[in-house]
Amino acid sequence: MHWRLKLADFWNSLLTEKSWDILIKISKEKFNFIVIGGWAAYLHTNLHKSKDIDIALTNIRDLDFLKSKYILKKNDRLKKYEISFDEIDVDIYVSYFSELPIPIEDLKQYSTKIEGLNVVKPEALLILKQAAESDRKNSVKGEKDRIDIMTLLLFSSIDFKIYDELLKKYKLEDYFSKLKETVTIFKDYNYLNLNPREFKIKKNKILKELK
Repeated sequence: MHWRLKLADFWNSLLTEKSWDILIKISKEKFNFIVIGGWAAYLHTNLHKSKDIDIALTNIRDLDFLKSKYILKKNDRLKKYEISFDEIDVDIYVSYFSELPIPIEDLKQYSTKIEGLNVVKPEALLILKQAAESDRKNSVKGEKDRIDIMTLLLFSSIDFKIYDELLKKYKLEDYFSKLKETVTIFKDYNYLNLNPREFKIKKNKILKELK
């Protein structure tokens, strides 16, 4: 299936600007969260903005605040909560309910401040993105995940020693070979704002670091 037209929906400038405005708005509310997902990838790379917003609550008690202010939906199948702002969805992941490869209660120690927002660090984000890509591999969102993975590898300061330590800590060692496979088969350099030669050089450099 060809994803190009559907992928354009993720980078529709009107929707991404609206999404960013919502992210900034909720960051000023009386609850704390860590940005994960597409916006976290953007904040680390300044390459692709995001349509949807993914956040992890650092305190599960903040759900009560969200319930008092917004229409909060519980998604039992995908193990998350959701708030909709017309075309923009905010997906909320919480401890002891959501199933992420790195427990949400641990994400605090793998976060940093960017533009005033708490954002998951690139090594942990890479793992979260790999998990998301695995869950929805054969979909347009899976393709967006692969683009985010390559963007993080090529344009953020990934420390592969830290990445490897996280894989061992959370018993995710198979993610390493899966990452090499993702890099090896990825071909859509146009989404990375690179020409074929630039892409080949950067891709080969990453593959050498992953040996």
